[in-house]
This record gives sequence, structure tokens and C-alpha cells, in this order.
Amino acid sequence: MVTCSKTGMYYARGQWVQADGEAPAKLAALGFDENAVNNAHTGTIAYGILQAHNHSGDTEALQLKFDAMASHDITFVGIVQTARASGLEKFPMPYVLTNCHNSLCAVGGTINEDDHLFGLSAAKKYGGIFVPPHLAVIHQYMREMYAGCGKMILGSDSHTRYGALGTMAIGEGGGELAKQLLGRTYDVARPGVVAVYLTGKPVVGVGPQDVALAIIGAVFKNGYVKNKVMEFVGPGIAELPLEYRSGIDVMTTETTCLSSIWCTDEVTHDYLTLHGRGGDYKPLAPADLAYYDGLVEVDLSKVRPMIALPMHPSNVYSIEELNANLEDILHKTEEDCAALMGGKARLDLVSKIENGKLRVDQGVIAGCAGGMYSNICEAATILKGHTGGNGEYALSVYPSSQPTMMALMKNGALGELMAGGATIRTAFCGPCFGAGDVPANGSLSIRHTTRNFPSREGSKPGNGQIAGVALMDARSIAATTRNGGILTPATDIDYDPTIPAYEFDDSSYRSRVYSGYGKGNYDELLRLGPNIKDWPAIQPLPENLLLKISSYITDPVTTTDELIPSGETSSYRSNPLGLAEFTLSRKDPEYVGRAKAIQAEEAERAAGKGSANLLDRIHLVPGCGQLTWEQLGIASSIYAVKPGDGSAREQAASCQRVLGAGANIAVEYATKRYRSNLINWGMLPFQLAGPTPFGLGDYVLVPNVREALAGDLSCVKAYVLSLEGPLEFHMSLAPLTADERQILLDGCLINYYKHG
Repeated sequence: MVTCSKTGMYYARGQWVQADGEAPAKLAALGFDENAVNNAHTGTIAYGILQAHNHSGDTEALQLKFDAMASHDITFVGIVQTARASGLEKFPMPYVLTNCHNSLCAVGGTINEDDHLFGLSAAKKYGGIFVPPHLAVIHQYMREMYAGCGKMILGSDSHTRYGALGTMAIGEGGGELAKQLLGRTYDVARPGVVAVYLTGKPVVGVGPQDVALAIIGAVFKNGYVKNKVMEFVGPGIAELPLEYRSGIDVMTTETTCLSSIWCTDEVTHDYLTLHGRGGDYKPLAPADLAYYDGLVEVDLSKVRPMIALPMHPSNVYSIEELNANLEDILHKTEEDCAALMGGKARLDLVSKIENGKLRVDQGVIAGCAGGMYSNICEAATILKGHTGGNGEYALSVYPSSQPTMMALMKNGALGELMAGGATIRTAFCGPCFGAGDVPANGSLSIRHTTRNFPSREGSKPGNGQIAGVALMDARSIAATTRNGGILTPATDIDYDPTIPAYEFDDSSYRSRVYSGYGKGNYDELLRLGPNIKDWPAIQPLPENLLLKISSYITDPVTTTDELIPSGETSSYRSNPLGLAEFTLSRKDPEYVGRAKAIQAEEAERAAGKGSANLLDRIHLVPGCGQLTWEQLGIASSIYAVKPGDGSAREQAASCQRVLGAGANIAVEYATKRYRSNLINWGMLPFQLAGPTPFGLGDYVLVPNVREALAGDLSCVKAYVLSLEGPLEFHMSLAPLTADERQILLDGCLINYYKHG
């Protein structure tokens, strides 16, 4: 079904040649000389698009400028505020501000709608595009209105992926978008490129989520595509409608790849033409010879309905395999969930076995992955004439945009779903991050959404609440609904998968979207609600940094949802200090109190009242016998094995920073975007190999840290201030650009621009 090569691979006129000692001879036989082989890495689609957007003059150290950007209402206030504090005058490219995350305006009083009006005023002031609440989820709007062949788009949401439309899109933290707004570049080493070679044709009942989960299951845990570009090629592409391709593409985020790109064809052209943008089409394909850092082969005909059990999209089984080993797999999942919850709550799944089958409690089809026209059409066909019953099980469906809703209304699909008991909602991302359709305690929800991390469905294990999400395709969710909530693959249902032709009606956009690109009015006043606060002052990096470990996390992976919870806390994301109160609240509830205590220590030090006993311990460190409090700074730090998987939300870093954090220490960082967020907020992204020499509450001194930052980053000397005396150890920093070093020295991106 899915296999991965063990070496790099050459794609030579449709043939695969393994990159080994025999490759030159094999490629020569195909007509490729030594020069062509040496430059084969330039033959990928990704290479051409990246170099077309590169402003560095160096093909290896890229400085990218994007064609457009997109943010939603969890992130755009902070981004505009950051750019505004750094000298923003106008939006230099189309910047789309959507309102699909904080749409439930009852949460937190007026503050969500205050954020929306801030966004509209910013679009008017700086020349942006404003998409009101309930009109479209961020990624569907960008697919419909902005993605095009050869373009690059940057978004402040991790699922910014438009590769199926020939666009290389990247999800990043808000600091990177602020840089673009200020005319700066996105700096990254040229990424590796992994080919995803599609063959065959999916069988009836298998949808894009099934293919996506099969790929995620094969490549996530081994890091096969981490921080690389996934390039989709092969004859199987021609067997997939455009929305099917997009459904696979948007889930590539869960592999931890940097971006994605697909070969384009007449199917791509037809989609763009249907949306009034046929001129944005151009054919994209690898050159006659292209080198890839790896090859993922996917036989679409062998993919079967899949399920990703709690609590990660990589916890993948075929539904057939799950049903055949139900008790064993569910018990293992329970144990894994218990370990993640740290004993705070326990998810009971085995008790949901009923006559040898799994009964689920809720179904949701929503968002940028599930809410597309074709998914909902097939779900409606499967459910036609049937119902999920009037018990606990319920199905809710969220079309991804108003044009999608209108097309489904015209072809009768919405009526069929409602007749079967489904409830229809407006375009909203809430079910993807815990702000909509939160299930009951102990429930198992099956969802065609993007992510099923701990608490992603909205439960609060710290309060004894726990629920689970299993990711599935809309087709199997409809089949399960038809079977009264008993888990059922869509391949068990005999139905006609023919999808009525889609008609794009953009009248709702023409009526409601504010399109102000190039028409900014700098005299326009920003609409600042009472919850919208400026960023607090942040100090530059001191000469010598004293860290105190304020959280010590040994989980294999720590998600951004655990660093700063999603759900109802999103209402406070325009208030840096208000939101910071929720930092690590579901993973380490004592963290905020510890961080504030360390912040108070730093305030005492700045006032000349630092602890004499602590200074005596610092003086025992070699070379530090004469240090004074004026030459030191105290900051908190978290230790985690692999932090940052998941969302691009910069608040996972900024909340630590406004509480006085100065660094993270990790074995590795799960994603580039989280590490970038740390850097842009002035926190040193240290890495540590080998045993951890410190624990919770320990002090770690990094002497001459400013000097170290300018030198060899592979070996940064540090000392644990143990009661027995200082213990020397070494950390490292992965390569930093000159700008990134200066941002860290200045204390944060805002300071960098102020001082620049």
C-alpha cells in the first residue's frame, strides 16, 4: 500500500533509479551525462518554485518572498500588532484575514467579535482582504480565490497547504508573516524533496483521508519527510479529482513536512477556470531527470478505509484490521492515552465494544479536510434514505465555504443529510481544535478533520474530563452513521459514487468580503476592543543567562496544543498576558506559578536585590567569580524531549516569553515552525544530547551567552548550579542565520526591527 525507499532516488523519464554506486551507469544508459546527474536536484518542481521566489542569490541559503499570505482570527491580531510595533505602513502583498476559528462570539463576551472588527479595520488601514465569520474556512477560501500554479503562499496556520493547485504553501508562526509584511524574507536552507509516487486508482468507498492517513502512518514516526517538501508525481494523480488531491494534500502537515507540491494537469486547469482564474494555471512536472531525497510509493488501489485512533494522526490502522483485533488494539490505545494523560483521566474504549463491533458516539465532517463539496456529496449519497437514529450518536456537517454550501443546497445533498438526522453548520474550524461539537466525557468521536491530539476535541483531562477523536474519511463516517454508530467502512456499502458537477457561485463573496488590497487608507483608525493589548516590553539577551527549569516534560512529543491549549482559550489570543495564564495548563498546571516566581526573581535582580546565596553559587562557576547581578539576567526555561508538533500558533512560544522565559531545552524540535517561533520571540532553542543533567527547579547558567551566540553553536558551555557545586555540560544550537542571531540578541523580533 505505502512503501518508502531506503536511499535517494533519481526520476529519469518516468523510471526510478536508486542513488547508489550503479546509478551513474544506469543513468548514462538512459542518456544522462555526469553534469546532468550532478545537477539532478534542480529538476524537481519544488526547486524551480523555490528559486523563483528566492532573493538571496544563493541557491542553498534561501531568502523567500511570498505571493500572498493568510491568517485567521486566532493569529491575525498578534501579527498585525507585531508588524505595527515594528513600523508597518501597508500590506505589500495580498493578505487575507479570515474569521473561521473564533466564530463563536458568545465565548469570552464581546472579545471575539472585537477581534473581527480589528481585522476589518486593519484591512481598511493597510490594504487587506477581510473574510467575515461563517463565510469560509481559511484554506478553502485560499484554494478558491488565491492558490495558483507556481505561486508561494505563507499562512499562520499549520495546515496551509495548496500543493494540489500547484502552489507551494507553508504554515508558520506569526513572526514570519510579520517579516513579510515589513518587506523582509523567509530564510531557510534549501529543503530536501521527497517524491510521493501515486499509482493505481482508489476503490469505491476510499476517500482522500484514507490515503492521507496511510501515508502519515508510514512516514511520521520515522521522520522520513520532516522539514522536507513532499512532491506528488505519478500516473495515479490523473485518477484523482482536484478536491480529492486537496484532501490528501492538506493532511501532509501531519507528516511534519515543510510544504507540498503536485504535478498539475487539465484537472487543475479546469478547477482554476471554474473559479474564474484559468490564467493562474501552468503545467508543472519534474524535469527529464530529477533527484529526490526519498521515495514514498503509494498504490491507491490497495488503500482501504483507515482510522487514526486517539491521540495522534499517525496512530493508524485499516478499519478492517481494527475490527479484526478490536479488543487488543483498543486496549493498547487506552494504555497509550493513559500515559499521555499522566494519570489525570482515563479513556475507556474497550467498553464500547458491542457484539464484537465498535460503537462510536459522534460523527463530524468539517473544515479544510472534510468540509469539501465532493466529500459531503458522497456522504449524502451513502446516507440517503437512512438515519443514524435518535440515540446518543449524532452527525454534524460543516461545509467549508458559503459557495460550497450553496452548491450542496442546489443539488439536494444538504436535504438528504438533514433528512438522515445530520445537522448542518456554517464554515467553522471549531471541531478541529476543540471549540465546536465538544463530545461528552468518555465519548469517542469519529471526524473527517485534521488532527486528534490530546484535548483537541475540547475535553479537559485536568478536570477529570476526557474524550477521544478518531480520524476517518467522510465516506466511512457516513457509512457508520447509516449503521447507527457501529464502526463501518464505506467499502461495505453499495452506493453510486458519482458526484454532481460543481458550480462555483461567488456571489456571497462579492457581497460580503472586503477586498482592499492596494487600497489602504493609513488614516483609518484601528478598532481596538478592550481585550486587545500591545505586546509588553521585552529585554535583550543579557551577557550571562541564568535559567531556572520551570517545567520538565519527558513525553516523547509535546504538541503546541499542550504548550498553549486550543479551544476556549483562543478567545484571549489578542491579550498576551491574559492568554499566558493558560500556558501548559493541561500538561503542567503549576507551570505558570513557577514562571511567575522566576519572573519575580528577575525583577528583584534588576532592582539590585538578588539573592546573595544564589550569587555565591554562581561565583563557584569557573570564570564567573567576579560576576555581579548587573551582568546577569534570570529567565525561566522548559525542558521537553521533542516540543512543537502541530499548530503553527506563535502563542505556543510568545506565552512563555511574556512570562519571562529565555530558552527551551530539547533533544530535538518537532517542527521548524515551532523553533522559528522561539527565535522570533527571543528564546534560545537549545538542544541537548545524552542524559539530562538537571531537573525541575534547577538553575542552569549559560555564561557569556551573547559571545557564545556569535561563535560555534555546536558546543555551548553551561553549568548546573547543584548544591554540591557547579556541574559542567554542553548544549547546542542548530544553525542560525545572521538575522536570527541578531533577533535573539535583541530579545525578540519587535526589538530587532525597532533597533534596526
